[in-house]
Amino acid sequence: MDINNNYKLWLENASDDSDLINELLSIKDKNDEIYDRFYRELEFGTAGLRGIIGAGTNRMNIYVVRRTTQGLANFLKKKYQNPSVAISYDSRIKADLFAKEAAKVLAANGVKAYISDELQPTPVVSYSVRYLKCQAGIMITASHNPAKYNGYKCYGDDGCQMTDDNANAVYTEIQNVDIFNDIKYISFEEGLDNGYIEYIKEDVYETYLQNVMKQSINSELCAASGLKVVYTPLNGAGNKLVREVLKRIGINDVTVVPEQELPDGNFTTCPYPNPEFKEALELGLKLCDELKPDLLLATDPDSDRVGIAVKDGNSYRLITGNETGIMLLNYILSCRKALGTLPENPVAVRTIVSSVLVDRICDKYNCELKKVLTGFKYIGEQILLLEQKDEQDRYVFGFEESYGYLAGTYVRDKDAVVASMLICEMAAYYRKQGKLLSDVINELYAEYGYYQNTTLNFGFEGASGMAKMQEIMSNLRDNAPETIADLKVISTSDYKLSVTKDILTGEETVINLPKSNVLQYNLSNGGTVIVRPSGTEPKIKLYLTSVGDTQEEANALTEKLIVDAKALLNI
Repeated sequence: MDINNNYKLWLENASDDSDLINELLSIKDKNDEIYDRFYRELEFGTAGLRGIIGAGTNRMNIYVVRRTTQGLANFLKKKYQNPSVAISYDSRIKADLFAKEAAKVLAANGVKAYISDELQPTPVVSYSVRYLKCQAGIMITASHNPAKYNGYKCYGDDGCQMTDDNANAVYTEIQNVDIFNDIKYISFEEGLDNGYIEYIKEDVYETYLQNVMKQSINSELCAASGLKVVYTPLNGAGNKLVREVLKRIGINDVTVVPEQELPDGNFTTCPYPNPEFKEALELGLKLCDELKPDLLLATDPDSDRVGIAVKDGNSYRLITGNETGIMLLNYILSCRKALGTLPENPVAVRTIVSSVLVDRICDKYNCELKKVLTGFKYIGEQILLLEQKDEQDRYVFGFEESYGYLAGTYVRDKDAVVASMLICEMAAYYRKQGKLLSDVINELYAEYGYYQNTTLNFGFEGASGMAKMQEIMSNLRDNAPETIADLKVISTSDYKLSVTKDILTGEETVINLPKSNVLQYNLSNGGTVIVRPSGTEPKIKLYLTSVGDTQEEANALTEKLIVDAKALLNI
């Protein structure tokens, strides 16, 4: 790729967006700035696109969105007759613009575009694809990334994020599209007039909410429980539907963090709008100190993830994604068994980086547990496999440690709306028993052991960062550690090679999962260290599991694991 010629080409042709021209002019003769925008193209994968908003092939802008959508349209027209696509967006900067640009390209190519008339949670797109019998879905979101990012998430006809095969096929089509010369598009108004663009009707959202409500287990207890909630949508898309579903189950004492209630793609109150991090919850926690609710509920900008803080004595305890998943699974299995609504052979799903405490809960309730790669599409895929055998009712719950949960099969992606409902219902259920959620998680640890899970994130920005990440993973493959935190590494799992190797015997076992750039070190005490480059952000993530008979023992081991895990990455 001739970067300077590409820069000039954009200066000459990117006239539909004055912001881009101004940006390109501002970086004239700044070689590093030009290089970072043009050294590569944003790659379309199973997570779609994600990048910094701005000018260039390595940025999110209307030209990249148009080209991607043209490739998607070409793919759909080859595979289906009269295809259609459901489109929505969250509160991100230019999200509504990108959604309309996608609709304009689809319409010009004879592909029907159903588009929401206001921002909606990501799971609503997954639902809309199946409800409207579309062949694909587009969600304009960068999930929980900082404000400078936006993205383009793509769904298949099953409501799951696109599989590897289809994503590769779409990417091939995109590669054959010249970004300035091969794209068809019409005005949005023309698309509305000729019927190739249509706004999604209100009944879609109502039936979605009805399906969410069907996942309720003890909603009749909520109204009389006295549960008090502080909620923040983090200036994102969850505000309307989360509050509506809580109202429908009888949770009426809900106070919304005022500074984070309305959509705002700048996220001025929380530069990193991720409910995994305490910084994003500071305003909510401050309001908790004043109002003394039972819990703080926070959904991310596209409302597919949810985080909570719960009352614990006189303060509030941040609950990890794993802990919320553990409590929800235990709540669903125990209550449905007591009520006689648990299927005969229940199925739960977790990702390989999520808590192994889940395994023990599933053993107690004779629940089959399926383990999948990171990415909720793999959980959605398990639902599809059950559906193909007419066994979808066996699925009871799926989760990933990064605060993503799903009960029910009405969508095929993580859903913070249903998770928020179940979390509040669960809190109301235990409140009636005189328990806080902090008591519940402590009781589960006491019963099953202290499985402490810690996630570390290390960022690698720009072209040099990508090279550094590749170097780290390559070095780890060539130089596997013998011990970590004074514990022997008894086996290693390389998901890229699809093999687990026993260190003592040298015996190799095949991993029956799709290939993925993940390394796992299994320790002698049952703990693990997992290293995985993020699929959506320029970072490497470390997932540490320490196991102890007491919390103090697990804490001490975690501190050792953190030190040695950082040393593994030479950080």
